[in-house]
Amino acid sequence: MTGPRSLERWQSEVVSLRGRLGLGDQPNDSYCYNSAKNSTVLQGVTFGGVPTVLLIDVICFLFLISVFTIIRRRFWDYGRIALVSEVDSESRFQRLSSSSSLGQQDFESELGCCPWLTAIFRLHDDQILEWCGEDAIHYLSFQRHIIFLLVVVSCLSLCVILPVNLSGDLLDKDPYSFGRTTIANLQTNDDLLWLHTIFAVLYLILTVGFMRHHTQSIWYKEESLVRRTLFITGLPRDTKKETVENHFRDAYPTCEVLDVQLCYNVARLLSLCRERKKTEKSLSYYTSLRAKTGQWTLINPRPCGQFCCCEVPGCEWEDAIAYYTRLKDRLTERIMEEERRVQERPLGMAFVTFQEKSMATYILKDFNACKCQSLRCKGEPQPSSCSGELRTSKWTVAFATYPEDICWKNLSIQGFRWWFQWLGINFTLFVGLFFLTTPSIILSTIDKFNVTKPIHELNDPIISQFFPTLLLWSFSALLPTVVYYSTLLESHWTKSGENRIMMSKVYIFLIFMVLILPSLGLTSLDFFFRWLFDKTSSEGYIRLECVFLPDQGAFFVNYVIASAFIGNGMELLRLPGLVLYTFRMFMAKTAADRRNVKQTQAFQYEFGAMYAWVLCVFTVIMAYSITCPIITPFGLIYILLKHMVDRHNLYFAYLPAKLEKRIHLAAVNQALAAPGSEGPPHPVYAPGRAAHHLGLRGLHLLRMFQAPQPTELQDGGLCQ
Repeated sequence: MTGPRSLERWQSEVVSLRGRLGLGDQPNDSYCYNSAKNSTVLQGVTFGGVPTVLLIDVICFLFLISVFTIIRRRFWDYGRIALVSEVDSESRFQRLSSSSSLGQQDFESELGCCPWLTAIFRLHDDQILEWCGEDAIHYLSFQRHIIFLLVVVSCLSLCVILPVNLSGDLLDKDPYSFGRTTIANLQTNDDLLWLHTIFAVLYLILTVGFMRHHTQSIWYKEESLVRRTLFITGLPRDTKKETVENHFRDAYPTCEVLDVQLCYNVARLLSLCRERKKTEKSLSYYTSLRAKTGQWTLINPRPCGQFCCCEVPGCEWEDAIAYYTRLKDRLTERIMEEERRVQERPLGMAFVTFQEKSMATYILKDFNACKCQSLRCKGEPQPSSCSGELRTSKWTVAFATYPEDICWKNLSIQGFRWWFQWLGINFTLFVGLFFLTTPSIILSTIDKFNVTKPIHELNDPIISQFFPTLLLWSFSALLPTVVYYSTLLESHWTKSGENRIMMSKVYIFLIFMVLILPSLGLTSLDFFFRWLFDKTSSEGYIRLECVFLPDQGAFFVNYVIASAFIGNGMELLRLPGLVLYTFRMFMAKTAADRRNVKQTQAFQYEFGAMYAWVLCVFTVIMAYSITCPIITPFGLIYILLKHMVDRHNLYFAYLPAKLEKRIHLAAVNQALAAPGSEGPPHPVYAPGRAAHHLGLRGLHLLRMFQAPQPTELQDGGLCQ
């Protein structure tokens, strides 16, 4: 008697579990599409809309290329903005000496009628290394390894996986059906499904092999000065330079101290120095102009003063040399006053340089050996007569990073202030993105106001499919920008740490927005957590058989196509930078100010954000390379175009950066996680497993991002 009862109880539990997972009866069209019956957003067309999106995106790409070519011809300085930017003459990154500038002009004059396009193919790695630095070489090498990996993956997916999927008979035989190319076309008991599992493991092995080869090529020229310098925090703010020197001489008599530099709050001083430098250049410009022409130049020193053609009260014209001389004298006085104030604002930090690297290493080990995990419970470093005054037990010691890698203006933000700022920025970011996470919810909101209804009434599949795809890409590019700027506001101490945190945050956000939530049929993190934890809400019952439909992979194919053509086209055009450049040129007061704008418009390349974009698309490609093999050739096109665009931008549009090795190793680690996202979300037998897999991947990504310490300077390269 207990047997039948146990069987009935087991059957009821299975039914309940299947209902909870959304594995009930097979749905019909009205069941799955009822919620979107009156929606004009993302309605399918022939072959998932892939041919339509491909055609329109290629046309848009050619249009963007044409616009960029015109801009390069008419506004040449914007096209080569990094080459006309002024760099400190004493900097190791000086890019325009008199000889190298001439060589650059000769190089471009040889390129013919379309120099920027042919330059992409004619530039050698040696030239990029000389002008852009080692980080650019490592970044481009990473992309090349991804390209070779995707070539192999594309061949295997198209030559093996795609024919296997087409051999199934679960779906109809319509040649225009996108679902026939996916794993959904195979029966649940088909032995060929094991082939997909084997290839998933094979892709993981290939990824590990390619990334290992790339890691072995990452090298840096060790600079002796950096390796011989220690960065110390936790000093009393009234510490004197001589006291620090005496401490190291007494405590470590075998270690010779060459120099001690105390840190001060110089954020205001740096800003004033930049303003005076621009003023000096403007004064030199008009002094030279007067020497050539012998005429006085009148200017209107007001915003947009270059467009004023009449003199009214409050907007009088004055001599340019007299104006900039007066402005220079005023800034010089403010700088001298600020220099006196700086001495009164020490930060409790110091850079200590030793004679040999071994000396710095010995002292670093001595300080680190005195601490256990997060508690300082083991003795103290070697004492001296100054140990009590300096409170050496509270010091934090690490190797110094490159001077070019330090954000000097952010060193004054530390301790409670840094943590309060970090928590406030990220809490605001989390609250804002909690309810507005994916483009899907934005499009759904737009659709409620019948914004897309006129397009639907046109009954044109080209417009009705291209418009939502363009909106999806636009929002996919806009929302991570918020994450990007939030990282800049966190005031990290090093550019390496800033780029690494930026890469993690943008990558996690993009993966949730582009891959995890759309794969689960969810629209925001709010809905995701309610589905994950709320057992009573009716919204918690998600029909996963309606999520993993045969045409679902077309969404990701269209996204990769849009990223390949529109995304790379916009990256080449750099529309936000063009708008900012135009605005600054419009607001310039004089011709000298316009010259200064041209020389200060270029910025350092943000490797963290760029790594995140590449890794996001790469993860999407690898995640669907088996279940939807048609995505792989478009992914290869994306990374090829991205590589060419980045080669151009690194050389012509951005200033070189000097980062630590850790940012490139972090990108490799995240790339290794991409094959782990592969899973067979079969519409019949595996939606629950795929959902569980994607959910675990999302939680894994959340754990990847940990709150950085306010001593981010150490993570950026000050420690080994």
